[in-house]
Order: sequence, then structure tokens, then C-alpha cells
Amino acid sequence: MEKTLPQLSVLDDDHFHDECGVIGVFGHPDAANLAYLGLYALQHRGQESAGIVAAEDGKLHSHRGMGRVADVFGSKELSKLPGTQAIGHVRYSTTGGSVLQNTQPVFINYRYGSFAVGHNGNLVNALELRQRLEKDGAIFHTDMDTEVIVHLLARVPGKDAGERLAAALEQVSGAYSLVCLTETRLIGARDPMGFRPLVLGRFIDSGGFVLASETCALDLMGAEFVRDVAPGEMVIISASGIESRQALPAAAPRRMCIFEYLYFARPDSVLDGIHVYSARKRIGHVLARLHPRDADIVVPVPDSGVAAAMGYAEASGLPFELGLIRNHYVGRTFIQPAQRGRDFGVRIKLNAQPEILKGKRVILVDDSIVRGTTSAKIVHLVRAAGAREIHFLSSSPPTTGPCFYGIDTPDRAQLIAAQHSVDEICKMIGADSLGYLSIDALYEAVGSHDLGFCDACFSGDYPIPVAKPGKGHQLHLLKDLR
Repeated sequence: MEKTLPQLSVLDDDHFHDECGVIGVFGHPDAANLAYLGLYALQHRGQESAGIVAAEDGKLHSHRGMGRVADVFGSKELSKLPGTQAIGHVRYSTTGGSVLQNTQPVFINYRYGSFAVGHNGNLVNALELRQRLEKDGAIFHTDMDTEVIVHLLARVPGKDAGERLAAALEQVSGAYSLVCLTETRLIGARDPMGFRPLVLGRFIDSGGFVLASETCALDLMGAEFVRDVAPGEMVIISASGIESRQALPAAAPRRMCIFEYLYFARPDSVLDGIHVYSARKRIGHVLARLHPRDADIVVPVPDSGVAAAMGYAEASGLPFELGLIRNHYVGRTFIQPAQRGRDFGVRIKLNAQPEILKGKRVILVDDSIVRGTTSAKIVHLVRAAGAREIHFLSSSPPTTGPCFYGIDTPDRAQLIAAQHSVDEICKMIGADSLGYLSIDALYEAVGSHDLGFCDACFSGDYPIPVAKPGKGHQLHLLKDLR
């Protein structure tokens, strides 16, 4: 029976959300258990649903469910996923509703055997492809863009699964990092622009291999990092070893999502050679140079603002204080009392410390300002705790446009920076001053100018044009899904 998905708290709702995380294991006797651990490490990338597909003796076994990894899997469920290879997926929906039928990995049987796929990203031409496939008689069981890939796979020629997948991917446009499973192979693929991360790891003890969205998953699984999967590359892992194919020409420059370094990735991950935590601290250093303030303390909005606030404090010489304490045991839902105006949505997650804040001039550091609703509530919370001044600093540039490549963002009309000036936003959130990081400063802080990033949500420079944004490209926020 499908579970009803709880609504997000206001603290979660006013942040961006990545679509999902993927994991793949090959050549290990505990493949499903290790995939489970990998998904645990990637839980921050999606909390709506989780699934694992494992292969044994030419058969694929699947278990998927709504909720977090620990809610979906226990020892009983994992015991029914035998074999030495498995893929897993955690999901936050940007295309397709949050329902059981849309959980991943997607699992099919077709004329060449069995095939399962987990997808992180968003296909901008999924609606066009789906309409074409339906005219040809295709029957879809979900409203996810990922299902388009398997329908294309079933219709293209090729001597093996890798060739067929490459032929299918030639027809899609957008962002994807894929982990795929057949009866005998684990396949990983990354789109030509490299929007979403994908890394390759290795188990020293068994000689097996891992594909994962982030290196933090390798750490928990006890695997060593080998390398990043390159944009446009397909990695095919079988009993014969690893084969690398350039499935599609890589873009120059690549376009890794810059928000991975600002917010999405776990701080202990390394993506395309850049340590996320170090990048966030450097962002704080640059923020201190751009926006010096006469203040007493630097306070992060936990948890995403912590590393940047530490960097700001380090560069400015001001004390770093945890003036806001986050309750990590709330989960993603709560019953909101009938009283209005008391900001329960923030208070249930954050508690301000008057002992730290009273009478102080506070620099408040957060990773971004999206709608501004949460920022206003947090400023009110800190001021109510006795802060004398509040200087709000964003460790990202102003967000002025939506994303169509796998991040759930509001449309332009709901983005506060797209509708108002910095002075207007400062007044709206109730701060004494407001400062954003510039795009040039962001690139300086991340520290790899030659790598290439997608910054369309800040700059409006969309590397893949979206002719008609709509249902097939940009779906509603989670709170609007039923």
C-alpha cells in the first residue's frame, strides 16, 4: 500500500532539492548490503523513496518503497536481494509525482533480457520523446522522465547493453548520471556536460567495484576512490573487468552543477577533484573580503551555512558561534499548531540561544536565499533572542532563474532575487544589511576556473536550451505533489 508522503517543513521547503542519488556494486558477495550502506551515505540527495535491484544467477531481484532508506530496508528485505551485483537509488522528484510507481531503480524485461536503471538528473526533452513513443504504441507505467530511457533502449539496435544504452542516450537531452544493471553487467554513464557527479571506486578485499554519486558513499562502504566518471563516458563492469567507452562526445567546457559545491553534496565528498568542505570554507573567506562588517560574532544557519561561516570567521578574525542549534531528530514533517505568527516551522528545527546572541552584532551566514520566507523567519528568531544587529550574508549569488537539469526550484516569479533588489530583500527579511557572493568570487573560491560549471540559476546562461519549460521539464515543489 502506498504511503502518504508528509509535507516538508518550511525550513526544508525554502531550500533547493537535488533529484536523487545513485549507487552500484559489482563483484562483492554482500552487494545489496553494501548498496544499502551507500544509499545511507547518499540519503541527503533524496528522502522520498529508496530502492535496490540485485542480480543473481541471471535473475534480477527488486525491492523499492516510499520513505527513507531505513524505513524501506531491514534485514528481511535485504535477505531477498541475493547476488554479487546491485544498484540502488534514493529519490527526490523533479519530474514525476512522488508515488510508489515512480520509485527507482526502474526495472524491465525486454527482448534482450532484464535491465534496471537508476537516474540522477532531468531530461529536458522527455515530454517530446514520450509523446513520440506513445504515438508508436509505447505504454508508460510511470510519469518519470527515466522511463523514456528504457523505452528507447528497447527500440535501438546494438550488439550489447552498452551499445544499446549509448544509442538510446544519443536521443535524450539534459542531465543524467546513470547506474544500470543487467544479468551480468554494471554500467555507469554520465551526460556529455557532466551536470551530475558520478565516481568509480574499488573494494580492495574482493576486487569488486562501486559506482556512486559521491565519494562519501565509498567511505562508508569501505571502498577506495579510483576516479570520476568523465562527461559522456560509459563505464561497463563485468567479470572480464572494466571497459570505458566514450558514449557521447564530452562538452567543452564541462558543466558540473555549481550548487553541488554550495549545498547539495556532503561536505566530506570530493567531486571532480574538489573537496567540498574546503571549497565552502574558501567561499567564506571570499565572502569576508567582499562584505566586511563591524560585528561581534559569526553565526551559521545550520547545517548548510556552517563551513562558509567558519571560513568567514577565520578570515575576519571574528568569533564563530553556534547561536542557532538545529534539532536533527525532527524529520521532514510536523503538526503545526493553530497559532499563527510564531514561526513554528523554523522553531521546531532551530533554536536560538539568547546566551550567545543577546546584545551582539551578528553576522548570519546561510547558503542561499530562495523565496526569502525562511530567511525572514530566521532573522526574526535571532532578533527575538536579543541580537542588536543582524547582517545576513548568502554564500551563493542571487538566485534569479529556475533549474531544468535536475534541481527542484521554484519558477522565476517565486524567486525573491528575480523580483527585488538587494536593498528591497534586506528590508523584506528584516536584516540590518544583506550581502551576496558574486559569481566571479564563487568561481575563485571553488578554485578550478578551467573545469567549467553550470551557473544558470545565477547567470541565466542555460547550456542546454529549454524551448518551452513546462510539465515535462519543471515540476511543482514537493509540497504541491499529491
